[in-house]
Amino acid sequence: MSSLKNDIFGLIIEILSIIVKFVIKLLDMKNIVSIVALVVLFSLQNLSAQGLTQDQDRPEVVAKAKIIKLTNELGLSGEQSRTLYRAFVIHEVDYKKLVENKNNTESIITSEKKKLDAVLDGSVKKTLTKEQYSKWLSLPKE
Repeated sequence: MSSLKNDIFGLIIEILSIIVKFVIKLLDMKNIVSIVALVVLFSLQNLSAQGLTQDQDRPEVVAKAKIIKLTNELGLSGEQSRTLYRAFVIHEVDYKKLVENKNNTESIITSEKKKLDAVLDGSVKKTLTKEQYSKWLSLPKE
């Protein structure tokens, strides 16, 4: 994920340098229509960047990233990946609902998160082999 962000920021910086050169040429030509087009381009770029940030927070995207990592570290089969993907999506959705509920106090969130984690742990334990599960337990938790 971090390298993707770095790639995106590098691309944005490259685009901005091209745009700055373009603006300098536009100012020489004093072409108002081109300046308006440039402003529209900046606006569209900002909307696109916001969309990428929002997409990264979606439960499906978070779950997919976790599954890719687990597949590499534990050698998951296709069936295990699909089962765990569904479990992680459910876990992420339930956790977001829990945190976004304004009526929940810190203690409620903590206790409910433990319950959600226990349900996820049960799904993982049921899906993985004993060797995979013990290795999963030793992995750093995110």
